[in-house]
Amino acid sequence: MIKIALCDDELEQRTLVKQMLQTYLDHRSGLLAKVFLFSSGSQLLSVAKNEGCFDIYILDIIMPEISGIELGVELRKLTSEGMIVYLTSSPEFAIDSYQAQAACYLLKPVEQIRFNEAMDRAVAALEKQKSACLMVKTRNGLQRVRIDDILYVELSNRTLRYHLCDSTLIDSVTLRTSFQEAIAPLLSDDRFFLAGSSFAVNLYYVSAIEKNSMHLDGGEQVFLTRAMLPAAKRQWKNYWLNDFPHN
Repeated sequence: MIKIALCDDELEQRTLVKQMLQTYLDHRSGLLAKVFLFSSGSQLLSVAKNEGCFDIYILDIIMPEISGIELGVELRKLTSEGMIVYLTSSPEFAIDSYQAQAACYLLKPVEQIRFNEAMDRAVAALEKQKSACLMVKTRNGLQRVRIDDILYVELSNRTLRYHLCDSTLIDSVTLRTSFQEAIAPLLSDDRFFLAGSSFAVNLYYVSAIEKNSMHLDGGEQVFLTRAMLPAAKRQWKNYWLNDFPHN
């Protein structure tokens, strides 16, 4: 069962998108979902803070009090999980939608087929996010780690230290290979960027790349050399464009 939040301050638009969502769910056999409607961003944010976050957010951008972009940024402060689909009547906010790491950006009026395609991508990304795991050999035995929970990995005293998004640290046994060889399974996933010889960063959790560092959700930073900076920016941009296409 996935939880979907639909937020639009206009009743007519809310009703229309709800109908499109219901049509989509009716034709997507096996997908169980519960839809929650919100008339304001502040209302949705309050529920997410107090009762838990949602799996998919369908947000209007132009709303009073708090815009959809601002709402998305605030939701990302709560968790980096969950897919955001933006609906708007203006194309000028497409670049801004990257601030909230949006999965899709659709222009109104939205056709059902375009809406379905966007939802399919969001659901597929959500399923991928929840299923991919890595087995880490620690001194206490094997430990299963969700790849989506990995903020970054660093080489620490000849071990792999996994920094998770909930601040948990997991240390592997002593390496018998190079750092790059040891993290090869992660580097085969285009979410991860090899930052020098000692760090691999999950691009999903990168909130900004400025000067000599990657800024991660939660406030941590991974420093970059000047030579690495162009590649880091390019891979971060390509990750969002290729894995989460905008329309």
